[in-house]
Amino acid sequence: MEEKIRVGIINYLNTRPLLYGLQHPPINRQIELIEDVPARLAEMLINDQIDVGLVPVAITKRLPQYFINGSYCIGAIGDVASVCVFSQVPLEQVEKIYLDYQSRSSVALCKWLIKNHWKIQPEIIDAQNESYLKAIKGTTAGLVIGDRALQQRPKFEYIYDLAGEWKAATGLPFVFAAWISTKKLPEDFIKEFDKANAYGLSHLEEVIAQIPEGIYDLNKYYSQDLSYTLDNEKRKGLEQFLKILSSPS
Repeated sequence: MEEKIRVGIINYLNTRPLLYGLQHPPINRQIELIEDVPARLAEMLINDQIDVGLVPVAITKRLPQYFINGSYCIGAIGDVASVCVFSQVPLEQVEKIYLDYQSRSSVALCKWLIKNHWKIQPEIIDAQNESYLKAIKGTTAGLVIGDRALQQRPKFEYIYDLAGEWKAATGLPFVFAAWISTKKLPEDFIKEFDKANAYGLSHLEEVIAQIPEGIYDLNKYYSQDLSYTLDNEKRKGLEQFLKILSSPS
């Protein structure tokens, strides 16, 4: 029996359309799906525990070689809604910023924006666990990603969307995660994999129907905030970001 390809996928709402496609035949018979948070999946790819993963693009800097597979990603051409710095005061009054521990790409992007776009000098604290969410108050802000970010939105007066801020700074869309492998995958597999991603994105009503209501307007999230196609503009944005990661800070 042919060995299944181990596919790591982020377990946030933003991946649900892609996950939906991968759970259907014929691709579901060829793969083993492994769900986790972005930073953990990145470690799994490094340690050869998965063959391909929808992982934060910043991980490429730690891989001896890598391949970006297929035509889909987790990206945004403007505000993404679920990767934001939340604050009770404007940025220029912020004294400390906690950085989410669940994604390296968002943290790297936030550090770059702090220095080069917002030009502020807060104390930067790497969060270790969920308890940092309670510390976001007064002049302490926090970067929050994923579903928890969508839940924070009603609580804060000041919300700085990282994808929107990147667009303002560079004029380019942003790619948070892509389908990355450390070895070349078979062409026919990538073709089927792309078809599965496209299938999920063309069945958004069914995807949304499986999710409890009240978190956020998921119709808007999937069709406007997120942009899943890895087109030329997104590739340019991705290249620009990887260049930034390579240059000394």
